[in-house]
Amino acid sequence: MSGRCIAGKIYDGDLCGEWIRPVSKRPHQEISEDDRRFEDGTRAQLLDVIEIPFLEHKPATYQQENHLIDDSSYWLRRDRGTWNDLVSAVDDDVTELWTNGKSSYSGVNDRIALEAADELDSSLALIKPEELAIRVSTEGAEFGNNKRKVRARFKLKGHHYALAVTDPFIENSLLRMPNGDHYVEEAFICVSLGEPYEGYVYKLVASIITPKRAQLS
Repeated sequence: MSGRCIAGKIYDGDLCGEWIRPVSKRPHQEISEDDRRFEDGTRAQLLDVIEIPFLEHKPATYQQENHLIDDSSYWLRRDRGTWNDLVSAVDDDVTELWTNGKSSYSGVNDRIALEAADELDSSLALIKPEELAIRVSTEGAEFGNNKRKVRARFKLKGHHYALAVTDPFIENSLLRMPNGDHYVEEAFICVSLGEPYEGYVYKLVASIITPKRAQLS
């Protein structure tokens, strides 16, 4: 909505544990720019290792990972993650992204009926996709919408996906380029289930992390 979705895994300096999604008290629970600002004025970035003060675990149907932040306290950056940390953090047990079979007009296996989503107990996954291509196109042109969109197309364990990309860095980078498929040789992606929309929950590519981006972060 008017903010960002932030998520990560508990990290003890050696191994990654369960997923955590910080949420706010706002109606749609988004994290604002101010929420993720450190005391020195910088903001939380991809691969930061952060200490966040929470008030309580606040699960909501399929978003069981939600924890309510204490918005009166600053977050603290403790360290930086690496590409090798991502290798050990991958959710290897994920064989498909929750449940397949429902697709939007431009997507492939990109949405789940709300009643089915409400039966799920997770909404985040870090995966190593196969045959990843990021497509830039004017998806709604034939309906009079000329805005360009960014969508990730890939395979995972034999299943095909085409999911909307909400990673701001990737969106901004790719929208400078011409329409078409832009292939990515190696990457990890974080997939998140978004807020309900017209009877469905959509699978969103929240981040695409390449070795180069891991070095720059």
